[in-house]
Amino acid sequence: MQLVHGGDIQGYFEEYGSYPLDFSANVNPLGLPQGVKEALNAGMDGFAAYPDPLCRLLREKIAVYEGVPAAQILCGNGAADLIFRLAYALRPRRALVLAPTFAEYELALRAAGCAVDYFDLSEQEGFTVGERFCTAIEAGGYDLVFLCNPNNPTGLLCEPRIACQAAYACKQSGALLVADECFNDFLDEPEKYTLKPLLAQGKPVLILKAFTKIFAMAGLRLGYCLCADTELLERLRAAGQPWSVSGAAQTAGIAALREREYLQKTRTLIRTERNWLIEKMRELGLWVAEGRANYLLLRTEQEDLPAQMRKRGILIRSCANYRGLDARYNRIAVRTRTENERLINAFGDCLAVKPQGNR
Repeated sequence: MQLVHGGDIQGYFEEYGSYPLDFSANVNPLGLPQGVKEALNAGMDGFAAYPDPLCRLLREKIAVYEGVPAAQILCGNGAADLIFRLAYALRPRRALVLAPTFAEYELALRAAGCAVDYFDLSEQEGFTVGERFCTAIEAGGYDLVFLCNPNNPTGLLCEPRIACQAAYACKQSGALLVADECFNDFLDEPEKYTLKPLLAQGKPVLILKAFTKIFAMAGLRLGYCLCADTELLERLRAAGQPWSVSGAAQTAGIAALREREYLQKTRTLIRTERNWLIEKMRELGLWVAEGRANYLLLRTEQEDLPAQMRKRGILIRSCANYRGLDARYNRIAVRTRTENERLINAFGDCLAVKPQGNR
């Protein structure tokens, strides 16, 4: 079976009999917060009961964390669950997505019978989202428009002025803007780049968030969306199973929202290590996008780099299956210094270049 995403450590284990160092999944390298582990352990006996299908306590805590009313929050089994619910609930005729961007948008839209148009980003233009995107929205006659910010796999940000302009263009043309902010919490200034202020202004915006990456809870599956249109949220709720968020995930989410120090440590680590990785990869002659999240897009003429790294016990994410990219492009997560040094040394072996200060 051909997998769409990274993070297939089980497949590696079945092949090699050991677990790899995984740079293919963009998960917080600090791991599950200690407070979350303790909450899960303490709540173990309660997991015998059905979970709250409305996630009431969790939504109350998210409301405080995000500064929005609990009525404007819907929780799901990760952000991917909410993306598919959106497609099935609305049954849009036509949608616009960036290229390259997160594959799940297109998969969900096509599963719901929606025609998908692409707004192509290019390396020549720095993979940036500019005013042409807003013009495309106005001219396209779309029902849904997806904006991943920071974008995956480039890690690049759409500037607030352009994102707000895109929301205005959606309102003028009758489209719903879906702003995927799942990596927003890794930014140094997350509030600068969120579209949450537009919710109070009545703009047709739905914001996707997730505990998956920022709190290293990928295996627990917990995401949520924010939207001022409570009728739309009810349609999304009805489009999925009633117990989509497990009791364990709800317990973990409530505990994670208390981890303020963990978030600050994460941002400091990611900023420091991201800059270090960019410098070292450029010493190796690699092209690297100036990403702002916890992952980096790189390019090399060596198209078998993922296979070569795999032989060395390291998984990286080939971007060959991203529309607009090819096998020369790969994405890596930003991890701890010890892990990052191992990555850079393996890159040096694969590329027959020895980076300065690593040998």
